[in-house]
Amino acid sequence: MIPGNAVRLLAGNSHPELAQAVAERLNTPLTPCTVRKFSNGEIDVKIFESVRDEDVFILQSGCSDVNDNLMELLILISACKTASARRITAVIPCYPYARNDKKDKSRAPITAKLVANMLVVAGCDHVITMDLHASQIQGFFDIPVDNLYSEPMMIGYIKRNIAGWQDAVIVSPDAGGAKRVTAIADKLGVEFALIHRQRNGHSADAPERMELLVGDVRDRIVILVDDMIDTGTTLTLAARSLKENGAQKVYALISHGLLSEVQMSLIDALPLEQLIVTNTVPQTQHAEQCSKLVVMDISSTIAESIRRTHNGESISLLFGEWADGIGIGSY
Repeated sequence: MIPGNAVRLLAGNSHPELAQAVAERLNTPLTPCTVRKFSNGEIDVKIFESVRDEDVFILQSGCSDVNDNLMELLILISACKTASARRITAVIPCYPYARNDKKDKSRAPITAKLVANMLVVAGCDHVITMDLHASQIQGFFDIPVDNLYSEPMMIGYIKRNIAGWQDAVIVSPDAGGAKRVTAIADKLGVEFALIHRQRNGHSADAPERMELLVGDVRDRIVILVDDMIDTGTTLTLAARSLKENGAQKVYALISHGLLSEVQMSLIDALPLEQLIVTNTVPQTQHAEQCSKLVVMDISSTIAESIRRTHNGESISLLFGEWADGIGIGSY
């Protein structure tokens, strides 16, 4: 820790509940600021306390109105930079445009790289994020990036709340999540399976079906693990496919529950026991509309990473073998 250098925690409008929870765990009040819009849509920021020579952390998640939230974050960073903050860390629980991480077709933008450039140009010195859609996004930055993991919390939740987990099967709904699923399965000492998504026909508009490629789920408890749910299409197809293949019970653990185009009543109608998500994005409204939704609180993980960053301590120790969800995440 730098002598005489205090933590200053600021927040935009994206997730005030999480910002308040992190502030309480750090025993540090939120630095008062206002982030509002002019009538023409331009964003106005005012910070009411000095941040000169302070260690500033700005918490802003890439959710709901993602473009407004991104601009709020950039302007807050710039305001702190011109106010002579010693170090500015952007705490972004859900990284915006993370799915645009590669050029997978002609003339496709790599928007995740553009966001990285914008953060650095605005004056960001360090980024803390969680469960990046693709870990190579860290390489888009020329500044330090700490990618936190919800995996220890997921493992802790499975052990405490899913009866018979010792004989469960951990399933990835697509090939991209195979590495994540095998890591959790290895730590739990259980089997894993992989679902392949294939279209009925050659057209891009053709309906999709799900096909199990690896693993047997008949009469087993199945735990679907993925990093993001947005429209809910993949979850719907996967849950129904698993039930058709004889799964006894199906649970779903998702890092980022965007649920931007999902009618929550449809989640209740799915053959799911529970849909477990983290609160990297606000979940209060979703939880009120869906009886199957369970929210894991990541505020302790975020707060501890901020404390360790400020004190110059290792963050990787948060995710060592001992970190099975105890003390670094509650639900």
